[in-house]
Amino acid sequence: MRITGDWLTAAATQAVFALLEEAGFRALAVGGCVRNAALGASVADIDIATDATPDRVMELALAADLRTIPTGLDHGTVTVVSGGIPHEITTFRRDVETDGRHATVAFSDDVAEDAGRRDFTMNALYAQADGTVIDPLGGLPDLAARHVRFIRDPAARITEDYLRILRFFRFTAWYGDPTLGLDAEGLAACAELQDGLDRISRERVGSELRKLLSAPDPAPCVAAMAQSGILSRLMPGADASALAPLVHFGGAGWIARLAVLGGDASDLRLSRAEDRALHDIATAARDGTAPFDLGDALGAEAARDALLVRAALMGAPPDPRALTEAAEGAAADFPLTAGDLMPDLTGPALGQGLARARALWRSRKGQVDHATLIAEAHR
Repeated sequence: MRITGDWLTAAATQAVFALLEEAGFRALAVGGCVRNAALGASVADIDIATDATPDRVMELALAADLRTIPTGLDHGTVTVVSGGIPHEITTFRRDVETDGRHATVAFSDDVAEDAGRRDFTMNALYAQADGTVIDPLGGLPDLAARHVRFIRDPAARITEDYLRILRFFRFTAWYGDPTLGLDAEGLAACAELQDGLDRISRERVGSELRKLLSAPDPAPCVAAMAQSGILSRLMPGADASALAPLVHFGGAGWIARLAVLGGDASDLRLSRAEDRALHDIATAARDGTAPFDLGDALGAEAARDALLVRAALMGAPPDPRALTEAAEGAAADFPLTAGDLMPDLTGPALGQGLARARALWRSRKGQVDHATLIAEAHR
């Protein structure tokens, strides 16, 4: 098999291949860039594997006036910037010791040995500069079948790095064949070894869930996480039953998908903005706030998400009229300002007056004149 793509044929990438090969070393694109190219999907990051040591890679790059970044020298990784594009170059490796999250590695000159320490067969694919694919472990048939499968023994791969439990569900959601379901042996190993997730930083857990919930349809994988007890371990009290209807309704972002799960997400280390958005959507979906009010309070996108979550939790399609009213509420401008009420109202009385006027304005869906609003504020 031969892959192609603008990222591979670009002069910047070919220059990195040439940098290593002309010095007598192997240079192979590896992992996600090869997998995605074989699938016809977009490629975001370019990773290259080589038998050159990190020190030698940096020497060659510096001699060619290419900027280098010592990304992870202990693990064999150097980033070489060519044509303004970062290329992460890693020496072939084998694991010497692992603790369930990090590994002590030894450099190798064997591509098959390097492939054996990766997670899934479809990620253990390499490609030469001309696009010819090298498949040391038989990953191409799994990729063609969209079968996300651990390399060799799933339990061994997981105990090397427990983050692979979450990666198993994420990769299946993104690259697996929905009609195939999850790999049974891999799922069983994930369920059995889930205690190891306690070793993973909460930031990484939150990052993996974000990526999983951003997949076109994460519902089957999240359901499997729930059935195995993994979901409740990460988010106590979460319920996956309303996620499939929400996905079916379409358009909801990953935060809305997280909100529909319920449960305690406080340990996921979301950003402050993400945490606020999650709270707003989850609360609005469950408190019965009128659609126009939601649009005014949350804005068009968050209000729509809240209504979709509300519908999914009720097990009914969203009401088009409610979605329209939310959009109208987001587009409408509350016409009263504090200056309209001062100096007659100040301090707490000013805030209370504005709140009364806004409540009336919302109840009439914005159809109320300025004088009436001022009178309501002074009431």
